[in-house]
Amino acid sequence: MSVVGLIVEYNPLHNGHVHHYTRAKEISGADYSVAILSGPFLQRGEPGIISKFARTEMALAMGVDLVIELPASYAVQPAEWFAYGGAALLHATGVVDSLCFGTESGTLDLLLPLSRILAEETPELQERISFHLSAGMNYPAAYSRAAAAVMGFPGEESELLQVLQKPNHTLGLHYLIALNRLNSSIRPFTIPRIHAGYHDEMPAHSAVASATAVRRMLLTQDLNAAAPYLPESTLSILCREFDEGRGPVTWESFRGTLMHLLLTSSPQSLESLLEVTEGLEHRLKRLIYSLKEPHVDELLQALKTKRYTHTKLQRMLAHILLRHTKEEMSPSVLSQGPGYLRVLGFSSEGQKLLKQMKKTATLPVIVKPSSIEHPQLELDLRTSAAYANAFPRPEVRDIFRDYLEGPIRLFH
Repeated sequence: MSVVGLIVEYNPLHNGHVHHYTRAKEISGADYSVAILSGPFLQRGEPGIISKFARTEMALAMGVDLVIELPASYAVQPAEWFAYGGAALLHATGVVDSLCFGTESGTLDLLLPLSRILAEETPELQERISFHLSAGMNYPAAYSRAAAAVMGFPGEESELLQVLQKPNHTLGLHYLIALNRLNSSIRPFTIPRIHAGYHDEMPAHSAVASATAVRRMLLTQDLNAAAPYLPESTLSILCREFDEGRGPVTWESFRGTLMHLLLTSSPQSLESLLEVTEGLEHRLKRLIYSLKEPHVDELLQALKTKRYTHTKLQRMLAHILLRHTKEEMSPSVLSQGPGYLRVLGFSSEGQKLLKQMKKTATLPVIVKPSSIEHPQLELDLRTSAAYANAFPRPEVRDIFRDYLEGPIRLFH
């Protein structure tokens, strides 16, 4: 039995994801697939346009056999911890033997040797990162420059630096670093992204667009505009979720709650929260009073500087909204890895895989959240409730769905 792992967000699942899934099974030779899916809030800090349950259903409809939730402790994080959380869960299943991810180049020639060196963060790497940060760079740029220099390619035009400045290469590198740190036997594969860049806001192809472009069409136009870029199953699920008042969810859905927290929190209490660094608590309190309109997008624009990327600031606001403290998500805590395997859904084949996984997993396999107590799980449950409370038409059964319903079963 061969099983390929995918670490995904599916926000929403589109034709590019179908290509990735199909090619991942082909090049790995896998019989089964396991997807590690981000929960309500995603790696770049924004909320999912629809719930984790709807996105799980999309994954199963496409053909994924088993969907496991990436805890919020790792889902809303920079690439290093996002990748580590996802890879650690795949490793802990005891059944996944390969990991396939997308990159701009579709090759691991440069990333594999670099990952072996960077798996052990040397004082030299840390010193170079600190140097670039002190010069005013944001963290992703500082890390790329430091990594390239450690490998002996410090020049502005070096091939390695150019590779590291592409978002999927950076995330891919951290998947490889994570597998090294876990001493995992999982084999990595990569495929090239096709027809759409990670940040492309407009489609350049008749059938494939980035998730960013798809969301833009959904929010500024309608479902029909996005339809050419979506599988029929995704379109149907989106239509149902929107019609029943469970989407679309955007940052503005949380505007009232977030503004209330910012207005009533002291700088000291804000400073205790994750990614509120280097005096940002004071900048937040100062800028919120200068906004023309109390919109999250306007606040993000006011906060943005060369040093603080839009993504870093979105993650900071997510941690403020969800009250994620630096103490509960410190590097020493995160380095211990996720504490469980939370099953969100499975197919008929996935049911067989789940039965096998219960024998091989090195972490508790959770089908009902009430079955164990864990600090990460408590965060997940609170996050899901807060997310559902922001639906256009929230209902109690949606807010407490984690407690009331089991995994999604989709048998073809």
